Amino acid sequence: MLPIHYNTQNWLPEVFNDLFNTNWMTPARATAPAINVTEDEKVYHVEVAAPGMVKEDFNISLDANEDLVISMEKKDHDEVKDDEKKNVRYLRREFHYSKYQQTLVLPENTDKDHISAKMEHGVLTIDLPKLDEQQKQQLSRNISIA
Repeated sequence: MLPIHYNTQNWLPEVFNDLFNTNWMTPARATAPAINVTEDEKVYHVEVAAPGMVKEDFNISLDANEDLVISMEKKDHDEVKDDEKKNVRYLRREFHYSKYQQTLVLPENTDKDHISAKMEHGVLTIDLPKLDEQQKQQLSRNISIA
């Protein structure tokens, strides 16, 4: 019987390859951020959970239908500085985010000229003031029939 020689020095790279193999460990899936919508007598409040995001990652606008469009795009979430990147090789990378966009249809009594937003502690808060009765009546108009 011939002796069997095992190469014991090659097992370490295979352990890391197996550990970081995406077939073995399912990558994290990006999901839409959680949103809360509340109201009081004067304002609708929209809260978007966005941990790790900064205000520059967001764009808030009104589209052609005057619906509220909240979009978010997190650029490369790489904490390593450019001069250090050349010495870094990722074995597994999940710290990246794709684009996210959500459109909210605003109630008719929303004062679209005075919408405001702020970012605090990983939560984007958008305040949508309500029109009072007098302001709503000024917006309504009669259309004559020809």
